[in-house]
Amino acid sequence: MFALLEACRAGLLRPDNWMRNIVAGVIVGVVALPLAMAFAIASGVKPEQGLYTAIVAGLMVSAFGGSRVQIAGPTGAFIVILSGIVEHHGVDGLQIATFMAGIILVLFGLTRLGAVIKFIPRPVIIGFTSGIGVIIWVGQWKDFFGLPPVTGEHFHQKFWHLLQALPHLQWNTTALAVLSLLLVVFSSRLPRMSRVPGPLVALVVATALQSMFHFEGVATIGSTFGGIPRSLPSLQWPEVSMGRVVELIGPAFAIAMLGAIESLLSAVVADGMAGTRHDSNQELVGQGLANVVSPLFGGIAATGAIARTATNIRNGGNSPLAGIVHSLTLVLIVLFLAPYAGNVPLAVLAAILFVVAWNMSEARHFVRMVRRAPRADVAILLVTFGLTVFADLVVAVNIGVVLAMLFFLRRMAGSVEVNRQTDAMLRKEFAYDGFQGLPDEVYVYAVDGPLFYGAIGAFQAALPAVHHEPRVVVIRLGRVPFIDATGLQVLEDAVQGMQRRGIRVMITEANGRVHRKLGRMGLIEKLGHDNLTLSFTQALERAREETGYEHG
Repeated sequence: MFALLEACRAGLLRPDNWMRNIVAGVIVGVVALPLAMAFAIASGVKPEQGLYTAIVAGLMVSAFGGSRVQIAGPTGAFIVILSGIVEHHGVDGLQIATFMAGIILVLFGLTRLGAVIKFIPRPVIIGFTSGIGVIIWVGQWKDFFGLPPVTGEHFHQKFWHLLQALPHLQWNTTALAVLSLLLVVFSSRLPRMSRVPGPLVALVVATALQSMFHFEGVATIGSTFGGIPRSLPSLQWPEVSMGRVVELIGPAFAIAMLGAIESLLSAVVADGMAGTRHDSNQELVGQGLANVVSPLFGGIAATGAIARTATNIRNGGNSPLAGIVHSLTLVLIVLFLAPYAGNVPLAVLAAILFVVAWNMSEARHFVRMVRRAPRADVAILLVTFGLTVFADLVVAVNIGVVLAMLFFLRRMAGSVEVNRQTDAMLRKEFAYDGFQGLPDEVYVYAVDGPLFYGAIGAFQAALPAVHHEPRVVVIRLGRVPFIDATGLQVLEDAVQGMQRRGIRVMITEANGRVHRKLGRMGLIEKLGHDNLTLSFTQALERAREETGYEHG
């Protein structure tokens, strides 16, 4: 159920609930103003495109998403991917990739993959978000310090060139940037300023100073982009060809995956703050629709914004009305205040992104994980972080997830045990069933854990112990939750090998899922129906009949 309908059924759209959501929406809209422009510029597009994205995505996700308090728009997490797409494919390529990513996200939601995306391990998420934070921070040095443009395809090249350019920083720009940074961080501690967003204070003060004094050498939105149009964009369909689709399918998947991860993380945070419960699949559908529509109106990729969502909740927002008001607030700002944006210094936007980068880096969590997490998780964290910074975000996430899967499989495989059970181990079961012990010619093996391709080593290592040629081998699968094709094949090979040696093999206690797989594999037919039992007691009875052993 999409958010607007769910809120309506919950009674959250009644008039007595309007005021708190209108107030929260206006506050979030004001907070989104500098962030949307900063993220757009850092992504390689014009500042107004960030505003258009916040307007369109905010409306779409609030109406059709799966969380009633989610605020969507451009975010810092996208900067690395989007700037790379603009650099290699142009702004039109970015908009086509965003459109495609929206379709992918809708398909993710319709095929109910929302829960699957949540399985991405925490070390991978912390690793790539921290890496993105570092890239954003270094990427803003140029505007923060007023440095000349630098070249370099890779991070380490750009970083080295920026270090070489630092002695030539522009003092007016740097001073304005430092003042802005201090205001972003500390203005909320001033008397009567606790509820005024720091980025807004910095934006207003820096813009006012630049408007009054016209500091020499300070780059502004007007001098760099020609200002912001005092109008809303019209609908424009991107020129899509099959060649462009094939060319941009990789970037589109990158946008979709990162958007899905960020939006669901934001929704989880919102649930914890507001006591709500989001629908992950509907959230992906809403995010997908937002990314389909956004580029049609000049926007870029969008996802759930954790900071803006938290601001919404802290200021009383509890329904999609707040997100809709946030978008309408930005519409009014574009229509009536756009002429004043020409004097906004790029340095203040860089200062805002410095703080965004610090928050994204989750430095304290990163250091704590390095110190306290298991070594395998630390390795995944550091590899993902390093690849994000020095190679590519998509490569980093892919390799991080693969490493996490391999470590998980190793742990799972190590937890699987195959033991030959002795009379001492079976004493309680014998006492209950009235048996005195196992015949010498009967071996019992118990498998404890999933019998999958990563765990077959334990199974293969245990069976060679069958070297005294028993007449019956009983394999207990009662503690095997599932079995895959490799496990089935190894089990079949072991059964047929023992049968060729004249050993009767019996399988017992398999659950319904395992039993069905044994049947589909044809193993029950090869084993013989009499050799597949539901209870261990029944298997022992047949084993004793086979060996002529009587129990007391």
